[in-house]
Amino acid sequence: MGMLVIFMLTLMNYTKFDRAGVSPMESSLRDLFAPVQGLAMNLGHRLRELVSFPFTLARAADENQLMKKKISELEGRLREYEELRSENERLKKLLDFKTGVAPVMGYDLTAAAVIARDPGNWFGLITLNKGSREGLQPNMVVLNSQGLVGRITSVTPQTAEVLLITDPRSGVAALIQESRAPGLVEGVASSPGRMKMVRIPIGTDFSGGQVVVTSGFGSLYPKGIPIGRILDGDREPSGLFSSAVIIPFVDFNRLEEVMVITGTRTSQAAARVTELPYPWGEGKTDLMGRSPGAIRAGEGNGVVRR
Repeated sequence: MGMLVIFMLTLMNYTKFDRAGVSPMESSLRDLFAPVQGLAMNLGHRLRELVSFPFTLARAADENQLMKKKISELEGRLREYEELRSENERLKKLLDFKTGVAPVMGYDLTAAAVIARDPGNWFGLITLNKGSREGLQPNMVVLNSQGLVGRITSVTPQTAEVLLITDPRSGVAALIQESRAPGLVEGVASSPGRMKMVRIPIGTDFSGGQVVVTSGFGSLYPKGIPIGRILDGDREPSGLFSSAVIIPFVDFNRLEEVMVITGTRTSQAAARVTELPYPWGEGKTDLMGRSPGAIRAGEGNGVVRR
């Protein structure tokens, strides 16, 4: 018993905290058990990772679902912002047209939105969200900042049906801007969205890119509304007239807002039609002194009087 006490006291003396160095025995024991301690610690870490893995996986799955939800919300907001931006651009163009072009042309306008299209005749009929309560009547002319859209065929108190100029039943008296040659623009049944100008007098000099506008013959469509550009032309089978394929200025695939001419008045004589945006005026496209649209504001033989 005494020997055991002496051994313990000796061992405590060698392992006390304030000793200068490591005892030979402690050094031997540390070196002996170091691999075992390392293995035990490594096994402990692996066991802890194994036990915590299902919880980590579940937490990662929850975080993944949360991130997906946030991404979906951000994408939805981005689509909303893009739609608002697009709508703002369209409405700005209509406002610029109503305050800039319309006074020069002498138009009183009412804005309306397209709320429906005939699924069986996409390029034939549209429905507007305004009707007789807002003063709309049959045969009123419909247009936008790009050019002629069509005319109202029927109204209810809150809606109006519009026959588009791309419909084969539509006919618009027109002029070729450069040559002043008359003709009739109508839709093409075999090619929806396209138009053709028929009954052009033989011998008329016309080519691709020339502008076609309303002639004002009759009382339906005012004179000088841009319709489209000539793509190409040829003589009609009868041999009595020529005809031309017309590409409309209006993008009928993306028609969402329009203007209805509710009245006409004297145009602003002091305004220079060449300052109007294309295709209503010279804009940045026509460099030959011609005004593709504003015939009523002082144009003669296709040349603007300056």
